[in-house]
Amino acid sequence: MNALREPLPSTFRITGYKSHAKEILHCLKMKYFQELQDLEVDGQKIEAPQPLSWYPDELAWHTNMSRKILRKSPLLEKFHQFLVSETESGNISRQEAVSMIPPLLLKIEPHHKILDMCAAPGSKTAQLIEMLHADMNIPFPEGFVIANDVDNKRCYLLVHQAKRLSSPCIMVVNHDASSIPRLLVDVNGSKEILFYDRILCDVPCSGDGTMRKNIDVWKKWTTSNSLHLHGLQLRIATRGVEQLAEGGRLVYSTCSLNPVEDEAVIMSLLEKSEGALELADVSSELPGLKWMPGITSWKVMTKEGQWYSDWSEVPTSRHTQIRPTMFPLKDQEKLKALNIERCLRILPHHQNTGGFFVAVLVKKGCMPWNKRLPKLRHKNSPIVAAEANAEPEEEEERTVAVEESTEAGRGPESTEANPNKKEVACCPPPSKKMKVFGYKEEPFVFLSDDDPVFTPIQKFYELAPSFPKHNVLTRTHEGKKKHLYMVSKELRTVLLNNSERMKVINTGVKVWSRNNDGEQFGCAFRLAQEGIYTLYPYIRARIISVTIEDVQILLTQENPFLRKFGADAQKQAKQLGMGSVVLRYEPDVMKPETLQCPVVLCGWRGKTSIRAFVPKNERFHYLRMMGVDVFREKKEEGDSKVLDQKDGGAGDQASEVMDCEDDKNMEVSEEEIKVENDGNEDIDDKGEVEQSESENCNEHSNTTPEAQCPAEASDKKT
Repeated sequence: MNALREPLPSTFRITGYKSHAKEILHCLKMKYFQELQDLEVDGQKIEAPQPLSWYPDELAWHTNMSRKILRKSPLLEKFHQFLVSETESGNISRQEAVSMIPPLLLKIEPHHKILDMCAAPGSKTAQLIEMLHADMNIPFPEGFVIANDVDNKRCYLLVHQAKRLSSPCIMVVNHDASSIPRLLVDVNGSKEILFYDRILCDVPCSGDGTMRKNIDVWKKWTTSNSLHLHGLQLRIATRGVEQLAEGGRLVYSTCSLNPVEDEAVIMSLLEKSEGALELADVSSELPGLKWMPGITSWKVMTKEGQWYSDWSEVPTSRHTQIRPTMFPLKDQEKLKALNIERCLRILPHHQNTGGFFVAVLVKKGCMPWNKRLPKLRHKNSPIVAAEANAEPEEEEERTVAVEESTEAGRGPESTEANPNKKEVACCPPPSKKMKVFGYKEEPFVFLSDDDPVFTPIQKFYELAPSFPKHNVLTRTHEGKKKHLYMVSKELRTVLLNNSERMKVINTGVKVWSRNNDGEQFGCAFRLAQEGIYTLYPYIRARIISVTIEDVQILLTQENPFLRKFGADAQKQAKQLGMGSVVLRYEPDVMKPETLQCPVVLCGWRGKTSIRAFVPKNERFHYLRMMGVDVFREKKEEGDSKVLDQKDGGAGDQASEVMDCEDDKNMEVSEEEIKVENDGNEDIDDKGEVEQSESENCNEHSNTTPEAQCPAEASDKKT
């Protein structure tokens, strides 16, 4: 209890899959952590952040600084700004330490098909995406992540989190996790049911393990919270194991320490699986993590303080509130066979964290209730067709009852429609159309083979023959296409086969955006920074190789003239016509003091200048990695540090102010960097770029889903 009364330490995680993770870690160690040495704030000595001993490669850190101190103290302002800026650009995730554990225990590989059942707000989903992209040389991993949440509004928060990582392998859907529909995919020309290799089941819980950061839990917590949630948690976990592939892993987790929400759910699930599930021994998978084994004995308490140690003691009047599955097994032989001690209980005083519970389940065979043949099968159902094509050893698992067809909106013919079939009265009710709640999403439309939009794009950028054209989609059926997105091949088949079975909130990464009047330069679509790392491997033209000095000029000047760049970059630029370009920096291994990770930027080749289209926080990120100390100065009345913007590019005076001669000791304020938020641009007759105020995407300025997440919003004219 003493540990629970102490403030929770601040923790953050470096995005592990990006090639510049090592650069961020080096910057943290050599600069920001050094500045925190021997620092005192309000009489409290600040300890330099330390790596979490159990997290791989020193990519997760914690410090004794509370959130309040971190936000309010002027002495920590630069460090706080660093965390905020890098979080917004997707390079750092501020996440509670125990929340990082479940994705690690899934042991994800790039080919895995992953389902996150209760994904919002998205910190664990981000980890899953990172692990999927462990090899940055593969733009489209075979695997994917389907992130689900029942709350429509929280789905948009989930989209915002996932979008920071710019992955074409993530899909956000909106369903009740306890009845999330089965999906179909194309396999060798036939439709088969999708079974997931990995499932994260981080269920809703009472949250008593979060008392250190959520003060309200102390006032609102009652034992009835767990009693009300137990049934839902068990239904979600059951639905998860039904959709898990044989040999796959499901991680069940809660931020509660109540056994009714933890061991009781696992025990009930294992018992009714009849050997199809087993608890995995993960005691050695996270060296350095302290935990205690799962418990096998507990009592159930009501809100009024009555205790029950067995179901037989519960009065009939309480049977609607207390269920048999809430109690531990009494048969000691069966209990021993379940290996409940393999569950992990993380307590706050173990390693100065929040409270948490984790259990890892492995599926050894099909669930017993899936072995029973359905009473009625609709021969035209795609699910039945999938079963007909199933391999013999998988047929039992793929024999799905008619209720699955009902979920898809393709149920059997009802007795009302067919009065001559009264003998099948035991069949499920007639199929119902899927109910859609919340904001109505625009459709996901893949480009057709004869779509006139793609031909000039392919010619302008000389896309490689291996470019997956069929994976390009837009969000409109009619009118001009405003943005083009890309998804992986596997997610494409999921979308095409399940449009009526699920509500998709968002998928894909933006790779091209339309330029007004851009056709005059050969292509109506410019490159989008959000998807450049996905698209770059296929581009064969419009590439300019730049030096580290050129990159600094691009990131700190509004529209630098060509004469500002090195001779090689000038020569390459002069050989290209006006329009969108790729700016590529390759590290020089002979100069270890310079940035040692590749950088790919989107830009625009104007008549006399080159401009980078890079979001503000991403600019700050690259500048920090190059040794430039970026900070935000509070605006004062009469402050004149903001550079004047001239038509056709920044003027000579502004350019000279921003010259980066001493890159290691230079400090740049936010006001001194003229940034572009990667919005929509108008092209003037000189080939330069003007920002259209009416079409500029100002993220989070409004409350509609489109305004909150412009990258994932539908293609609508505003």
